Amino acid sequence: MAVPKRRTSKTKKNMRRTHYKLQVPGMTTCENCGEMKLAHRICKSCGQYKGKVVVGE
Repeated sequence: MAVPKRRTSKTKKNMRRTHYKLQVPGMTTCENCGEMKLAHRICKSCGQYKGKVVVGE
């Protein structure tokens, strides 16, 4: 069975873990109402996507 020869130092451990982070979602403003929305998705407040009403109120 494989066993490490040396203990992994704090620096090496933290260097390995630098990519373990949450990604920030791509937020944009809606062209119609100005609310913040996720990119490439329907606006939750007005129901528009690319200038067209997709979801009626």
